[in-house]
Amino acid sequence: MPKRCCYLRHARKTVSVYLDSTVWTQYGSRSHRHFPALEPQRINFLPAAMTEFWLISAPGEKTCQQTWDKMMVATTRTNNLSTNNKFNIPDLKVGTLDVLVGLSDELAKLDTFVETVVKKVAQYMADVLEDSRDKVQENLLANGVDLVTYITRFQWDMAKYPIKQSLKNISEIISKQATQIDNDLKARASAYNNLKGNLQNLERKNAGSLLTRSLADIVRKEDFVLDSEYLITMLVVVPKTNYADWQKTYETLAEMVVPRSTKLLFEDNDSGLFSVTLFRKAVDDFKHKARENKFIVRDFQYNEEEMKADKEEMTRLSTDKKKQFGPLVRWLKVNFSEAFIAWIHIKALRVFVESVLRYGLPVNFQAMLLQPNKKNMKKLREVLYELYKHLDSSAAIIDASMDIPGLNLSQQEYYPYVYYKIDCNLLDFKV
Repeated sequence: MPKRCCYLRHARKTVSVYLDSTVWTQYGSRSHRHFPALEPQRINFLPAAMTEFWLISAPGEKTCQQTWDKMMVATTRTNNLSTNNKFNIPDLKVGTLDVLVGLSDELAKLDTFVETVVKKVAQYMADVLEDSRDKVQENLLANGVDLVTYITRFQWDMAKYPIKQSLKNISEIISKQATQIDNDLKARASAYNNLKGNLQNLERKNAGSLLTRSLADIVRKEDFVLDSEYLITMLVVVPKTNYADWQKTYETLAEMVVPRSTKLLFEDNDSGLFSVTLFRKAVDDFKHKARENKFIVRDFQYNEEEMKADKEEMTRLSTDKKKQFGPLVRWLKVNFSEAFIAWIHIKALRVFVESVLRYGLPVNFQAMLLQPNKKNMKKLREVLYELYKHLDSSAAIIDASMDIPGLNLSQQEYYPYVYYKIDCNLLDFKV
């Protein structure tokens, strides 16, 4: 049957798309595609935090196996440029050209959004684990396995994303799922952060300098003269270097200071907390003279009920935090897995849509997952270009770091083959 060539301005390049006039107006199938039997896969168990993958596709030769074999010879058998795995994408419904073109742009935005959700969940997992950050990576699993294993052994989840549905419906399922996870994360994080913040505020009050910290756990009832109409006990912070001066002068800082009433209640590395008893009407004068001598009077009134309430509040907050910690970590593990799985399915959708737009119908392409050797990434890119430059003669190897006016290459790199990067470095710190 004759084919016609339609030129699309796609991915910032002009690509030719060959359309079968009887197929593009209805949902297509991939019955023409050869699916070779699954072969033993080489799995890389390097830490996911240091792993980058290139998900590419190229049109099938006589069979997709030949496409795979050519790529393997070029990248692994004569050198060590990458570790490669087949990336299995099932028979998906093609739909119309207009739908595919529109979906291509929508999937790019969805890819960015879902990746953001994945990173948010991963980062919040690290925040919640606090002192156990070295254990974060072992909690970031997809379908119960580490991220490298999941990606290299990727299998489409037929239950979550039924392939009988249109591509647009599948993308909408993923979009709703990711949006729900994002909204739930915001709500859970807000509740836990408020609890954690309130507890930290109370803990800060019970730590730090004697000039600012809470004194509730330091002083006792017997340290004070209480319920007296005339007398009051005051608390004074004295630098350790001024202890002798304090003992010599405190009785003369104001009139009506009770002799020999001072007592050291507590000391830290820098200062000591002293009590002193005096008549109420001498308080202002005492504070003024104490400040002149570098003795700081703390504004403190002994209130047993208030101190008891503070201790109970800290106990309650600490207990609530422990109660919420376990369920929150479990929720984060489950939903990180869900979000990551959804993200990789988005990558699969993008490869499928882009491959059909570039290589035409009937659907015949091989998706391949490459894990580049870090030292040979530039060489790998050159080898792939030589292997596939015939697919689009107008494409050239362009370094995305180059600043070329008019080309927004920082957002999307373009090569003669379909290419998407999967970066598993999901955290802001090294685990």
